[in-house]
Amino acid sequence: MNKEELSGTEVLTKILTEMNAKSGFPISVLTDKDGLPIAWASTSGDNPERQSAVVAYVQRTALQVSKQLEMTEVEEVSYACANGQHFICRPFQIDDNGFILAVTLNARDKSYRRATNVAITEIKNMWKQYWKSSLWA
Repeated sequence: MNKEELSGTEVLTKILTEMNAKSGFPISVLTDKDGLPIAWASTSGDNPERQSAVVAYVQRTALQVSKQLEMTEVEEVSYACANGQHFICRPFQIDDNGFILAVTLNARDKSYRRATNVAITEIKNMWKQYWKSSLWA
């Protein structure tokens, strides 16, 4: 099956699956700005709905912190655990629609920024191709 035959959701899942495989992420989730899951990929059997719920909580907390400290919009939120696990949330916009790409790393020293930047660029490009009108506003 080539890319032209895939649905938009299948293409998003493929982007996340490829990012996970190349970067060694056990799970990644793409959500809307409120943390509702749009697409996910997991190599570890982790529950994407649980991660999406955490994304929503992290996003609300980040917005509150930004307001309290009078900071501009959040570019990234990371949560590092003593055991080396790392949870990253990368909010981004496509037109007027807010999204969050969240990934989990099993090792704190693992690089993630380039992989998530590439995935976000691919998501933006495909989103405009598949959903030219603003469906998520």
